[in-house]
Amino acid sequence: MRLEYLPSPSPWRQAAAVALAILAALGVAGLVFWAYGVPPLTAYATLLRGTLADPNGWAEVLRRAIPLILVGAGLSLAFRAQFYNIGAEGQIAIGATAAAGVALFWPIEAPWMLPTMFLAGFLAGAAYALVAALLRAGLGVNEILTTLMLNYIAYYLVQYLVQGPWRGRSLFGFAFTDPFPPQAVLPTLPGTLVHWPTLVLGVLLALLLQFLLSRTTLGFRLRVVGANPQAARYVGIPVGPTLLVAALITGGLAGLAGVGEVASIHKKLLDSSNITLGYGFSAIIVAYLARGQPAWAILTAFLMAVLFAGGDVLKVAFQMPFRVMDVFSGLFLLFLIASDFFAQHRVRWGR
Repeated sequence: MRLEYLPSPSPWRQAAAVALAILAALGVAGLVFWAYGVPPLTAYATLLRGTLADPNGWAEVLRRAIPLILVGAGLSLAFRAQFYNIGAEGQIAIGATAAAGVALFWPIEAPWMLPTMFLAGFLAGAAYALVAALLRAGLGVNEILTTLMLNYIAYYLVQYLVQGPWRGRSLFGFAFTDPFPPQAVLPTLPGTLVHWPTLVLGVLLALLLQFLLSRTTLGFRLRVVGANPQAARYVGIPVGPTLLVAALITGGLAGLAGVGEVASIHKKLLDSSNITLGYGFSAIIVAYLARGQPAWAILTAFLMAVLFAGGDVLKVAFQMPFRVMDVFSGLFLLFLIASDFFAQHRVRWGR
């Protein structure tokens, strides 16, 4: 028995490997439920009933899917160009902070307030990702390390602002800013927290990135740089500037996700852990499942949102620990990474 490498596995083989990885992750997660005293089938049935079989659950799934679509689509494009952005959590927080600054301190009229907040959030998130891209392009610094470390700078910057100069005057000493004015609040679907303008924006941007990647010169450059940087240099494609563009797009979309969260869910700036909620890290799984296709991130974000919302259902129904979703996410990422090996290798029997 020997393993044979497949340089170009078929789409069906890749899909089968992903499906088996998801089933394996669900199986191992079921063992965690069983160890906690909850039958796995009961846990999964409760998860589905509380999300897909309940109108309120559907609303919660859509709410969770919005930032995952935006961040996941951006990461799909960045990963395709081999710019491994692990700093979407910080970029979400920075985008939310920029939007909060506009809402709280700029006297802008109603028609222009929300567009200005989205523009500020996009530019702030893009600039924050650009720091890591410049270090990679100019000094060869690994962007995995820089984007990860930049998360913590963003966390503590937000914490400083909400506990210091931006602290609200009438919130009984809590670490929040003052509430946003009415013109800085996004509309939501009646009776839900689904901020539909951001949902529409996320879907449109994911489709636009898919068109950019597959039908434009810039998309061709991104694909070539991701496939073989040496070949890209040989044919005259500027690798550094192309990576900078990928960083601007992925950081900007994460910043937009931060704007949507503060302008609709919270209506004020607060501690970054309550804004990001792990979306930046979970979107890595969304992008990994999308296999470098931003449009697919719409579907994979929805699937991840079901797990997010279902995790809340399990916590309430069975009094499970708060970090049960971290177990889910970690298992999914671990098995999905392993699935690549099995998709690209097959077993050969012979003498």
